[in-house]
Amino acid sequence: MRSNKFGIRIAASALALAVSYGAHAVTDEDIMNDANTPEDIVSYGMGTQGQRYSTLEDLNASNIQYLQPVWAFSFGSEKMRGQESQPMVKDGVMYVTASYSRVYAIDVRTGEEIWQYDARLPDGIMPCCDVVNRGVALYDDKVIFGTLDAKLVALNKDTGKPMWIKKVADYQAGYAITAAPIVVKGKLITGVSGGEFGIVGKVEAYDANTGELVWTRPTVEGHMGYVYKDGKAVENGISGGKAGVTWPGDMWKNGGAATWLGGTYDPDTDSLFFGTGNPAPWNSHLRPGDNLFSSSRLAIDPDDGSIKWHFQTTPHDGWDYDGVNELISFDYKENGKTIKAAATADRNGFMYVLNRENGDFIRGFPFVDKITWASGLDPKTGRPIFTDNGRPGDPSVTEGTKGNPVVAQPAFLGGKNWMPMAYSQDTGLFYVPSNEWSMEIWNEPVSYKKGAAFLGAGFTIKPANDDYIGVLRAMDPKTGKEVWRHENTAPLWGGVMATAGNLVFTGTPEGYLKAFDAKTGEELYKFNTGSGVVGTPITWTMDGEQYVSVASGWGGAVPLWGGEVARVVKDFNQGGMVWTFKLPKDRVASN
Repeated sequence: MRSNKFGIRIAASALALAVSYGAHAVTDEDIMNDANTPEDIVSYGMGTQGQRYSTLEDLNASNIQYLQPVWAFSFGSEKMRGQESQPMVKDGVMYVTASYSRVYAIDVRTGEEIWQYDARLPDGIMPCCDVVNRGVALYDDKVIFGTLDAKLVALNKDTGKPMWIKKVADYQAGYAITAAPIVVKGKLITGVSGGEFGIVGKVEAYDANTGELVWTRPTVEGHMGYVYKDGKAVENGISGGKAGVTWPGDMWKNGGAATWLGGTYDPDTDSLFFGTGNPAPWNSHLRPGDNLFSSSRLAIDPDDGSIKWHFQTTPHDGWDYDGVNELISFDYKENGKTIKAAATADRNGFMYVLNRENGDFIRGFPFVDKITWASGLDPKTGRPIFTDNGRPGDPSVTEGTKGNPVVAQPAFLGGKNWMPMAYSQDTGLFYVPSNEWSMEIWNEPVSYKKGAAFLGAGFTIKPANDDYIGVLRAMDPKTGKEVWRHENTAPLWGGVMATAGNLVFTGTPEGYLKAFDAKTGEELYKFNTGSGVVGTPITWTMDGEQYVSVASGWGGAVPLWGGEVARVVKDFNQGGMVWTFKLPKDRVASN
């Protein structure tokens, strides 16, 4: 292993290089068809719609006990924490990110490293919620990912050498990138992090081959969007039409609404779906109004970045309920008609089913046990019905510097945070990783300063129950009912995957990769990986055998921000590995 001036570390394995050089380029067609080609995983979400559903059924509820580890790969060094990545697999090579903006190419047959890339991060990066990275995008001969200093880096898939690097935003203002970008029609689409620093959220498209900016769309009302032609910026409309409609004064200039989780793409409607984060600052008394487009879901035209429609889950958010959660497209039948729907489970504790063609509200319902800040949703619009005295008090009307506190549930880390849920095409259920916790929250005075935290709030977070925080739920999007639940002592922080083998996979902070019966919720399998699992599992087939992989390595927001909850997880060891399992051929028919 050695490092060159770009910080690349390249393994000299001739065998591994032969594997990589034999691979084919990833095309637009490969990405659009990813959900139907289980021999590869070439999109974040195992399909652009983000369903995280595999059609593979060799591994199933009858033989899951024979799933066995075949190799484990260490990310090495002292940077062992918060491994939230989803691996990709293409032509026998796995591409997986690790904390601190690192990327690895691994021979999936042997677990040997092909190459490693370490981004050289400057001093002063400001990721709010740990040094995580959630994955790469694959396109043509490139492996593309975002960094904690808010850059996009395209690497050659065979060598790991940089092909282009682009600055997306100013990390000294609080911007970062932790999400996996996606590729749609040759454009690399990315969001940004930084809502706690008063940045302005945006979604941007870059030419995946050259790295040239194609369009930019701010996600705070009042900011101009642009398309780029022949190197020149051409105005493409102000987000929301004009400034000051739903924001007071100049507050929109540092309004947050970070797009930190990335997005999904629905080819049926030719729409990008992005969630937007909390408005800035958290102290809502400084910004009366709905504060568009914070805490919302946006449908965006992938060709020029125009906003097609929006749906706001928490208008005038005063609890950091964000709204960045993924929007997953799915169809269902009702009265003989196919409904083109999309569902999202929000940090605010409500799950929403929308018409993905126009953003209309279809239905909404709680997916957590208790919600205190709202008594329900308007049945026609989905707008929350705020409870009296549910909002943290205004510090400007108190004698001290602290507003009256409230106890709110869910806590700001959400009924569901970043960890992606899954949708099964067989059961018609969503499998939602959720948490039961509350917080005491209060407001404080604050003013914007570049690169400084822009919260104006304080908080303590507590478990809602003595014996569990995490709950994996199977939710029926047609009725709003919880079909089954599995409670976990520690908060769930990893993604979920469903398969045609009647299985649901997820991980736990206690270190387990677990599999459940998709219909009943019975726990069928667990394997301890040695550190908390906060990544998202994948499955694919190779040489006639079905494989499962997941990153392992405790970290993320919970131990950093978790208050009393952090005491539950304080003894968990950090780590950094990717584990791969398979069902041997001779066990396929076992039961």
